[in-house]
Amino acid sequence: MIDLRLLREDPDRVRASQRARGEDVGLVDALLSADERRRSSGVRFDELRSEQKALGKLIPRATPEERAELLQRAEQLKTDVKAAEAEQNEADETARTLLLQLGNIVHQDVPVGGEEDFVVLETHGTIRDFAAEGFEPKDHLELGEALGAIDVERGAKVSGSRFYYLTGVGALLELALVNAAIAQATEAGFIPMLTPALVRPRAMEGTGFLGQAAENVYHLEKDDYYLVGTSEVPLAAYHMDEIIDADKLPLRYAGFSPCFRREAGTYGKDTRGIFRVHQFDKVEMFSYVAPEDAENEHKRLLEWEKQWLTSLELPFQVIDVATGDLGASASRKFDCEAWIPTQGKYRELTSASNCDGFQARRLSVRMREEQGGKKTVQPLATLNGTLCAVPRTIVAILENHQLADGSVRVPEVLRPYLGGREVLEPIAK
Repeated sequence: MIDLRLLREDPDRVRASQRARGEDVGLVDALLSADERRRSSGVRFDELRSEQKALGKLIPRATPEERAELLQRAEQLKTDVKAAEAEQNEADETARTLLLQLGNIVHQDVPVGGEEDFVVLETHGTIRDFAAEGFEPKDHLELGEALGAIDVERGAKVSGSRFYYLTGVGALLELALVNAAIAQATEAGFIPMLTPALVRPRAMEGTGFLGQAAENVYHLEKDDYYLVGTSEVPLAAYHMDEIIDADKLPLRYAGFSPCFRREAGTYGKDTRGIFRVHQFDKVEMFSYVAPEDAENEHKRLLEWEKQWLTSLELPFQVIDVATGDLGASASRKFDCEAWIPTQGKYRELTSASNCDGFQARRLSVRMREEQGGKKTVQPLATLNGTLCAVPRTIVAILENHQLADGSVRVPEVLRPYLGGREVLEPIAK
């Protein structure tokens, strides 16, 4: 959530952010009104409680004549305090509900617009000219089936559409990708983590996934657990309700987990193969940093993602995601999109988001530092960056590194994790 002081001091900035996101601007004024009511009801409650305490001290010392009047006043105060407390609690809940609906304040440099209004920042690698090489590229599913690596028919038979099996070299390729990604992250100073796939509501709400993203979240109603769509959720909640000493920052974690997404609203989109699926594995980078270091950490996360995609020898571009496509928690997001030959366009493989103090406030993750001889406590900043979303990365590798005979060249960075294998070859029918 945003800092309420910012809302009070600069409501126009918050309105502009909501407008840029394409969200309800009226929410800002509703929250301002609720916040004023919350504060005034709090003052009223404190005044009544103070009078009640003072009266409690007077009654034992009062004369018999005075005591009857004081007791009558005490009884009325008891009723008034109870009513004031109820009003304060209701005002608090209303303000909190509205505050949780408000997205993070967008960074001033983020391009304004919808999904297609991103700005390309960089382009890396060379797109292959398959025509010049004398053959038409196959898509990842045709290649994967020939390699004995992907089985979507049995995935659909067992679990329904958008499910799949990775078999043989497909399974080995996933393990190679995960191990290589974790190795890079560990070398960069990230602590490897295997995280829970089921979380409580507060963890999901605290990371911002129960607002506009709720339609894509799987909820187990009987147990009131949520299946995570990314290990960002358990990593963000890892230090929930904790105070971290500033000299321990930055804290960086690389989480590996299964991810589950309903993909609501995407029916008929990317239905072939394993590009858009309901369950997949992912390696996610997550950082806790001091607020003043958040922007630099955002750039560092992007550099690690670029390093990863370059090591996989994939052509890709980096985009600055537009305001309407940020998601509630991010103030700014960079995506790395790999070239997919059979689609003839770049598609998202990784993203890096700066959430500033938005998630930390919701999850009560704070930092303690010394300033001017005094120790202060304040929310820190959280950031996340996808290093390897496995199925999409497999799609990009198969299509970009395919050879004319249907085999696929293995990028050098993965060969040590595939027993030195340089080429994946079709299996005999």
